[in-house]
Amino acid sequence: MKIRRRILTFLFTAIMLISSVFPVCAASASTVNQVVNDTAAYMLKTVKAPEVGSIGGEWAVIGLARSGYDVPQSYYSAYYANVEKYVRERNGILHDKKYTEYSRVILGLTAAGYDPTNVAGYDLTVALGDYEKTIWQGINGPIWALIALDCGDYEIPNNPAATVQATREMYIDEILRRQLPDGGWNLTAGSDGTISPNEVSDPDLTGMALQALSRYQDYPSVVRAINKAITYLSNKQDAAGGYSSWGTANVESASQVLVAITSLGISVDDERFVKNGNSLVDNILSFRNTDSSFKHTADGSGNSQMSTEQAFYALVAAKRADAGEYPIYNMTDITGSGNLPPIGDAALPVGLPDKHADVRVLPVTAAGRTFTDIKNHQNQTAIEALASRGIISGIGGDLFAPDATMTRAEFATIVVNALGLPAKSSSPFTDFAVNAWYGSAVSSAYYYQIVAGTSATTFNPNGTITRQEAAVMVSRAAVLCGMDVSRTEVEIRDTLAQFGDYRTVASWANGALAFCYDTGILDDAEFDIQPLTAIKRCEVAEMIYRMLAKANLI
Repeated sequence: MKIRRRILTFLFTAIMLISSVFPVCAASASTVNQVVNDTAAYMLKTVKAPEVGSIGGEWAVIGLARSGYDVPQSYYSAYYANVEKYVRERNGILHDKKYTEYSRVILGLTAAGYDPTNVAGYDLTVALGDYEKTIWQGINGPIWALIALDCGDYEIPNNPAATVQATREMYIDEILRRQLPDGGWNLTAGSDGTISPNEVSDPDLTGMALQALSRYQDYPSVVRAINKAITYLSNKQDAAGGYSSWGTANVESASQVLVAITSLGISVDDERFVKNGNSLVDNILSFRNTDSSFKHTADGSGNSQMSTEQAFYALVAAKRADAGEYPIYNMTDITGSGNLPPIGDAALPVGLPDKHADVRVLPVTAAGRTFTDIKNHQNQTAIEALASRGIISGIGGDLFAPDATMTRAEFATIVVNALGLPAKSSSPFTDFAVNAWYGSAVSSAYYYQIVAGTSATTFNPNGTITRQEAAVMVSRAAVLCGMDVSRTEVEIRDTLAQFGDYRTVASWANGALAFCYDTGILDDAEFDIQPLTAIKRCEVAEMIYRMLAKANLI
């Protein structure tokens, strides 16, 4: 099931014939970015020492960590220390009934770059293996269990104390079972096994349910449920672009729906979610106070801190969608500021200690294969070694063109060939034909999370690949080969600071480049990294050859 979920995370986008990434138009992208930055600064001032809690705790940490704002590492370290103390004092039991406590803390820890499977010696994900206790508190239980487990692609551990061992399918089925006839969800309907035809849905819970289901859009039953819920939410949106819960228009309801549609890949400006010219972003901004906090209702009543935290992370979700970044709760792009391994800018499961079962050692099938334009070239050995195994090819006429640049599609194809990975036929990318010569290779590279797109639905196959992009992809391939790519911030800085232009490296590429230099995959004798320079074909061959050699695969 995990495989299907990863391959088709954004299939719903195609089914609904919409695009996942559009500019935030009603409120400009620059406006959203500025508000996110201003509110992040406000959060740092008001939540100075985040602890375990639904206010002043995980939601503040998640919003800050996913915002791109420059937050000191000490902030997350202090949060982790507080969590560790809290867990230790309670002997690993966060709550005996409210299992959303585990889910929220798992999300907070993952966002901050820490491993929730080992906190003071306790694996916090184990609790979510108890199906009956997780669903005890209502629909919130399975919703947040799925969101938490999927945020880092965590397996559901066996819970020896559970009467019923949970699976993801069981949580999905429980959420689907409790969908109301009008298309939405509320907190209590279905808890006794029946649903009254008079039940009324709540936009907050409906938004949360969609957030949980967003990673399972390869399930026909999930797609049907999502379609009904989208229709319900579109119809319930008011003229101001927002929502009412319990009869009162409020910022939290709009915030949950905004997170939901960005998780599904629906544009903030999709016509179904713009009323009277007002989008969800416009609505949320209307609740903003002059000090960058947010009020609960238009008249200023309610809890301002809770309102601020929810509005903040919702706007962060909109900002990430506009930038083509992973949805706020898909945290497989975390670089590991704490004790999670830094893996570049995206999408590998936490911890792959052994070589992936699908990685193969390729035999020599064309001994002596060479090219006329690489004689005495410094990368001749690498090029010939790869060519003899069918990993890399020339450009025709016995030419290799060692100093030519390489496209993203070509690079993906070479990496997939190098690891002997099986062909895949499905990916979320819509900017190339499925029968393109590189189509199955790009799909495989996406499936094995070697590559991420330039957006949720585009790959830019003909784009020229840069040195830092190549390093990130090679580091992801190295993880599949069983190599340890993790580096601490100090180690990364020590490795890269020797280069004159190290400050020009993108933050998402720091760890990957440090790994490549530390292991000799890249030559550290050079003066500059040149992260944005297009990488040459000969350099790609050398990187792949050295990686395979380090992994004992050649």
